[in-house]
Amino acid sequence: MSGDDGEGAAVRDFWERLGLPGLIDVHTHFMPERVLSKVWDYFDSAGPLTGVKWPIAYRHEEDQRLAILREFGVRAFTSMVYPHKAGMAEWLNGWAVDFARRTPDCLHTATFFPEPGAQAYVRDAVDAGARVFKSHVQVGAYDPNDAALDPVWGLLAEAGVPVVTHCGSGPAPGKHTGPEPIGRLLARHPRLRLVVAHMGMPEYVDFLDLAERYDEVRLDTTLTFTDFSEEFSPFPRAELPRLADLGDRILLGSDFPNIPHAYVHQLHALERLGLGDDWLRAVCHGNAAELFGLPDGP
Repeated sequence: MSGDDGEGAAVRDFWERLGLPGLIDVHTHFMPERVLSKVWDYFDSAGPLTGVKWPIAYRHEEDQRLAILREFGVRAFTSMVYPHKAGMAEWLNGWAVDFARRTPDCLHTATFFPEPGAQAYVRDAVDAGARVFKSHVQVGAYDPNDAALDPVWGLLAEAGVPVVTHCGSGPAPGKHTGPEPIGRLLARHPRLRLVVAHMGMPEYVDFLDLAERYDEVRLDTTLTFTDFSEEFSPFPRAELPRLADLGDRILLGSDFPNIPHAYVHQLHALERLGLGDDWLRAVCHGNAAELFGLPDGP
């Protein structure tokens, strides 16, 4: 699986049928090559945070991965970087600002970790133009309510910068995953633009509750509804009406390149939910275009 022209045509056919100018994917990973190589090694070993065999569908050099997204018609995407320990986040942010400068279709992405100086380097990232942050509660194994992060969350809420947060307990639970810590966080920072990665898998219902309670909470579709995730964490079909009602706050995410299936499968998985073309148009482009202030046309 390499993003050949046949798959590119299938992806383009999907969004062209909807009358869209392309796709906006809020959950894609670009990071320093040696870091990405270690991530791929972890997936290859079926490490404890994955728990299942996880083939990487788009294991290519950076330039080829960028070319594939552009061939698909992905107009804007992210470089989701995340630290697994203290001392990494500021360095990753330095790489990410350079990547965004040389990759104009990338939404400048940054990250953080509960450590001394976090508020200062997050402020630096915002001042440098970061448009989205990544918080990986599972891999980082930190409590989002850690006191070192409180000024960070406050800063990001005030700035209105979205934070894509892996806080659900899938595919394997972490020390601080689940809806309860995020519920406490949002009670203190109700204006935080939190984007719950993977729809909060597997605690879908609880994270839908939080989205209904807090107007700035959004959810991304990453891996959700696909054959792969439905095997071990099926989305409850009784919740589809709520998914439809929250259609203005669901964002397309894919996890590219670290996905075990063709990119187009995520799109077809959304389509087979049967929620209609207007819902698909919003999820695959319109909602993210509004959130990030991107043009909605060609």
